[in-house]
Amino acid sequence: MQHQESSEPGAGGPTLGEVGEAGVLAEVFARLRPDRHGRVLVGPGDDTAYLRTGGAVLATTDTVVQGRDWVDRWSGAADVGAKVVVQNLADIAAMGGVGTALLVTLVAPETLPLSWAVALTEGLAAAADSAGVPVVGGDLSSGEVVMVSVTALGELAPGVSAPVRRSGAVPGQALAVSGPLGRSAAGLELLRRGDADRWPPPEQAERAGDYVGYHCAPDPDLNQGPVAAVAGAGAMIDVSDGLLRDAGRVATASGVRIDLDALAVAELAVPLAEVLGGERALECVLTGGEEHVLLATFLPGQTPPGWTEVGLVGAPGEEEPGVWWRGERVRRGGWDHFGG
Repeated sequence: MQHQESSEPGAGGPTLGEVGEAGVLAEVFARLRPDRHGRVLVGPGDDTAYLRTGGAVLATTDTVVQGRDWVDRWSGAADVGAKVVVQNLADIAAMGGVGTALLVTLVAPETLPLSWAVALTEGLAAAADSAGVPVVGGDLSSGEVVMVSVTALGELAPGVSAPVRRSGAVPGQALAVSGPLGRSAAGLELLRRGDADRWPPPEQAERAGDYVGYHCAPDPDLNQGPVAAVAGAGAMIDVSDGLLRDAGRVATASGVRIDLDALAVAELAVPLAEVLGGERALECVLTGGEEHVLLATFLPGQTPPGWTEVGLVGAPGEEEPGVWWRGERVRRGGWDHFGG
């Protein structure tokens, strides 16, 4: 299927400024899903939500900005909603947790069509409902560009006694990933090629469309976070900024050396190579962000079924902690919000 550019919906409908805050909230509240687990004692509509918790709480937040984290010609509002929910719940999963509640903030110019805010709500509500996590409140504000921020609350999954941190990797463990790598980066590359009239040929279009869809609205299996924790993961992180950068964060926090397995990593690039070519596919696997699959370390024999081992943890020796690829220390790679 040929890539089709997204366009801002509702150009002929009312704007946020025309319906006002009360009108926007009425549309938003009507589309939120009820809590399935009985944790929400007071939901959206009051000054704050009131939740039943089981004790210690996990908390994280992420913000996406129009023109920086998505562009309207490629991503619809529902995609944005789904993506920002997944970003947050992946952070909860990476600690061995499950989400319990979401708070959402929308900053937008008053000229933004109301239908865009409605579609955003539908996308984030669907993603939240799929994960079994209710949206319990948030905030609205005006600004020059559209920004969406989500704060996720969570708790450790049943059977997990302590959060899995980045700092728990030890020599002798294997580094493993919970799913494919490079899909989001491949989708972004294909969108750029589409803009340059270099979209893949028809026989590759279906797979290309899958990668584009994953880039716009990723849907990793976040249940693997608790699975890894129960299996005894030493350290864990979600792949938000690329394998090289996120493995480096584990290595630095744990004070270890991580040697990536060139053959295993190359194998992950094989499906992408069909539409991108081998060199670019490997780059997507190594440095592509917004994957939100999980990267964790395990003692021999403890890697969960379905995970792929992609490296080994060792002692740093005389070197500083870090990641080695094909015998050389990695000095950079992956996404940096201020360095690109």
